[in-house]
Amino acid sequence: MAAKRSTKKSNAPKEELLKYYKDMLLIRRFEEKAGQLYGMGLIGGFCHLYIGQEAVVVGLEATTKEGDKRITTYRDHGHMLACGMDAKGVMAELTGREGGYSKGKGGSMHMFSTEKHFYGGHGIVGANVPLGAGLAFADKYKGNDNVTFTYFGDGAANQGQVYETYNMAELWDLPVVFVIENNQYAMGTSVKRATKSPSLWERGAAYGIPGEEVDGMDVLAVKAAGEKAVEHCRAGKGPYILEVMTYRYRGHSMSDPAKYRTRDEVQKMREERDAIEAVRKRLLDADPKIEDELKAIDKEIKAIVNDAAEFSKESPEPSLSELWTDIYVEAAS
Repeated sequence: MAAKRSTKKSNAPKEELLKYYKDMLLIRRFEEKAGQLYGMGLIGGFCHLYIGQEAVVVGLEATTKEGDKRITTYRDHGHMLACGMDAKGVMAELTGREGGYSKGKGGSMHMFSTEKHFYGGHGIVGANVPLGAGLAFADKYKGNDNVTFTYFGDGAANQGQVYETYNMAELWDLPVVFVIENNQYAMGTSVKRATKSPSLWERGAAYGIPGEEVDGMDVLAVKAAGEKAVEHCRAGKGPYILEVMTYRYRGHSMSDPAKYRTRDEVQKMREERDAIEAVRKRLLDADPKIEDELKAIDKEIKAIVNDAAEFSKESPEPSLSELWTDIYVEAAS
């Protein structure tokens, strides 16, 4: 088995760091805007924000190639943006509009993009894990070297179907990276109160699956661990588990006041461990003159997010006839 925590970091040049900064900032500003639209009543139902966890998906997406797949849970907007889905289509789906990725019928939890190999967004806790293994099975069957990233949280890590999937994935040497986004509170219960296991990734040892714990507030550490996991899978060695230790700044969902932790705890994480600020500081330390470029990126991201919000407001609601579409597949005669 691997060491408890991966501390290896990639040596990232300026342009690479700028890309991570931009990608993470897009997720942060998009989610902040989504929170505003929810408060205005323009987004209904459930809405789970990714604020604080941006380094996880941005770091792992940096290790992918065309053909790789990703599937996740209901905290999914960040994953969509990181894999290249258009902010306008994502926001329009959040507001239930025709211009959304699921034509306004899926909302926050259920949108997809076959073009970007993004397979949801799933509202049932842990249900996406066996589906992710199924995607990986398809690639192995086809004989390519694609990898599937299957994301789930520390709460879902206690679901029985996760371990059934571990068993099959290792038995069949499936090219799947199981990514446990451990934000430490699941829906609202501290992981320390929910499980006796000292770590979650080590549970894979019962099935012979290697893995490691990763600092999820450091995008370079996430990327380095992701490269190791992807290499393992592409080499035909079967699945790999990454327990990425992260932290969400907001409640579990928009209806969660998050009274199960102190404001001081959240503020301390924001001030000392924020992944976006860490990259920003690294860039400024290397070249103080880069501040103007960072300001330009901030302005560009703000414009993208505002445009997405306006597009979502202007896009019409789906017609009633859409209730009958996308239900069955029409078979060729």
